[in-house]
Amino acid sequence: MQRFFPELNSSFSTLEFLCGVIWPGRKVPAMKGYDVFLSHRGIDTRRTVTVLLHDRLAGLGLRPFLDCKSMVPGDRLFERIDSAVLECRLGVAILSPRYCDSYHCLHELALMMESKKKVIPIFCDVKPSELHVSDSVICSSNEAQRFNAALEEARNIVGIPFNSANE
Repeated sequence: MQRFFPELNSSFSTLEFLCGVIWPGRKVPAMKGYDVFLSHRGIDTRRTVTVLLHDRLAGLGLRPFLDCKSMVPGDRLFERIDSAVLECRLGVAILSPRYCDSYHCLHELALMMESKKKVIPIFCDVKPSELHVSDSVICSSNEAQRFNAALEEARNIVGIPFNSANE
């Protein structure tokens, strides 16, 4: 675990802290749905940070939502993701170099921010100042404004830096 999470090594106490934030005094929740929504750009982080974080959260008794582990063929993409975001108590945005190239990632982040979820950003190989809606994202001007507002909010939250070169 330390190999993939050098900066997060001490942050696993942060994960245990998250359990306390979400369910004070207990580790295993007694409700349906997901506790933590993991927003990530699969091409950048799925094989390293994201799956390991998912598995660690699950090991702590939380129910994390991760698209590749929580969705099945036939699920309606936006319907499933939107409901998971709205039902969760906490969002973790794993922000990476190509995160802002994805309409889906930006939509997830915007929805977490708009629904006033507690969001913990992980800045994976990217500085907060480098986060901007990519010109390659096809969206309306209203959506671009919504996405930029969400990114601005994420840039102003104390997050966890992660440098994958230090694995």
